Amino acid sequence: MKITGVKVDLFNWTTEPWKTGVGTTFGNTQQLGVVTVETDEGVSGHAFLGSSRIGADHFAPGLIEFIKPIVMGRDPLDIGAIWQQLWKANRSVSTYVIGAIDVCLWDINGKVAGQPIHRLLGTCKDKVPVYSSTAYHPTVGGYVDEALGIKELGWTAHKLHPHGDPRADIEISTAVREAVGDDLTLMLDSMWAYRYEDALRVGRAIEELDYYWYEDPLVEEDLYNYSKLNQKLDIPLMSTEYAPGRLYGMTQWITECATDILRGDVAVTGGITPLVRVCHLAEAFNMQCEIHHGGNSLNNVANLHVTMAVPNCEFYEFFPCTGANEYGLVEDIQFVDGHVHAPTEPGLGYEIDWELVARERTATLE
Repeated sequence: MKITGVKVDLFNWTTEPWKTGVGTTFGNTQQLGVVTVETDEGVSGHAFLGSSRIGADHFAPGLIEFIKPIVMGRDPLDIGAIWQQLWKANRSVSTYVIGAIDVCLWDINGKVAGQPIHRLLGTCKDKVPVYSSTAYHPTVGGYVDEALGIKELGWTAHKLHPHGDPRADIEISTAVREAVGDDLTLMLDSMWAYRYEDALRVGRAIEELDYYWYEDPLVEEDLYNYSKLNQKLDIPLMSTEYAPGRLYGMTQWITECATDILRGDVAVTGGITPLVRVCHLAEAFNMQCEIHHGGNSLNNVANLHVTMAVPNCEFYEFFPCTGANEYGLVEDIQFVDGHVHAPTEPGLGYEIDWELVARERTATLE
């Protein structure tokens, strides 16, 4: 089997604008891309490229210029060898591009084997609980109402993206805990908002409120202060979502005791291949690796396969809990009693809405 074609179909993705607590904006009209890797045996693999924040039009030209020549004529079953070569191109293209090609290859491999991808990786479980992940709310009451709504749905975990101001964030965290009581697992993601002193103050406050983890309080390159912070706090710290070097930058976070939980996803980490390796690295140190949302529906499916194939990812992240990241599939991932279940169809196992793609198509790059 040989790769005979690589293309990206761009199509409009229009949503109401929204943002997270530190002012990161999403929505309006972006370009989502369907990446297709074709083979001489008629089996094609697919992935989505882009998010509701950064469209595929920012990435697709680099994919065609730098990555397509690397994979043309290769055997798509040689995923490991191809990924190693793709990674060397990370100075020229985003990890989002490398990740999309890698997901396409895993989709092909699953279809050839007649198995969902998690079976090829080594299935560990068939369901995990979902946690809802907030967008921005201008008032404390907005965060409280949302958390109460999630609790009424029967979901068991909920993560806050507060305002990025230490005093306000403590107020929001306190109000939500008081409103939902002790039987809803709460997490805080500060999205790199603080300096060390404020990160310590917020961390101590949410420790008292029995929050489950404390995510990204400091910028991702501040290894020194993460190490200090982790010595001072008992609540588990989670970082490495955007750690420099991605897979190859994780070791120092572990050896410097700068985080308790590793983080990654197929887009930012650069595919299923390195994400599984990050999870196994964490497992070797008896650590969790919680998988971040993928920025689009099909990346979330790819993340779900990895989640089911490793023993040390406890949750599936639904971000934001409004559903604003769902687009482009005939049917998105479904939630049953606050859980998501392992895909059962070959490859990624979810059907792209090709009628929508054709209707909203703006360009094809190949």
